[in-house]
Amino acid sequence: MNIVDRIDDRVKVNHVLISVSDKSGLDELIPALVRVNPSIRIFSTGGTFGAIEKILGDAAEKHLVQVSDYTGQPETQGGLVKTLDFKIYLGILTETYNDSHKEDLKRTAAVPIDMVVVNLYPFASTVAKEGVSVEEARSNIDIGGPTMVRASAKNYLRVASVVNPSDYGTLVTALESNDGATDLAMRYDLAVKAFEHTATYDRHIADYLAKQAPENVSGCYNAS
Repeated sequence: MNIVDRIDDRVKVNHVLISVSDKSGLDELIPALVRVNPSIRIFSTGGTFGAIEKILGDAAEKHLVQVSDYTGQPETQGGLVKTLDFKIYLGILTETYNDSHKEDLKRTAAVPIDMVVVNLYPFASTVAKEGVSVEEARSNIDIGGPTMVRASAKNYLRVASVVNPSDYGTLVTALESNDGATDLAMRYDLAVKAFEHTATYDRHIADYLAKQAPENVSGCYNAS
């Protein structure tokens, strides 16, 4: 067990990881983050990277980094593995006042990630469509997203875990008032929402799978 007895109340947001299925609000959030911290670096993947690149325009080269370029590991086919990497989770879970963690950051050329903006594949809306197969449902089970959300929420000591676009406005206002920093109260509140988000997500998956008859599953595949 790694028990922490001291933290910084305010944490400057210098590095942000963004990977969202629901891209609403990014056109307001991204410029605001850059405005609040002109040195900010944003790590992203896939469609989210493309959306942010369009929003930033010429400034993308300065602020935006592909996760695969950062980790040195290309995405697997179909984007199956993008963010499940040691450098990513070291950056999210690290405690910057911990000398051992500092050495890990130095050894891997990793950076502390101060904010994670993630929402998940639309599983519930996918399975609500008529005629959806169990295989289509399975392919919409997010793995990296919940892992990032849970890791960042667990480390509310330092990291802000943002799962709902409706919180972007409040977040930006707080950053503007705190010289680009989050405080413990905000991070804790966001962590509660983050764990509720992943709990609800897993509940939808478990409920759907439990309702499927064996023939619905086997009928999706040509078994050898």
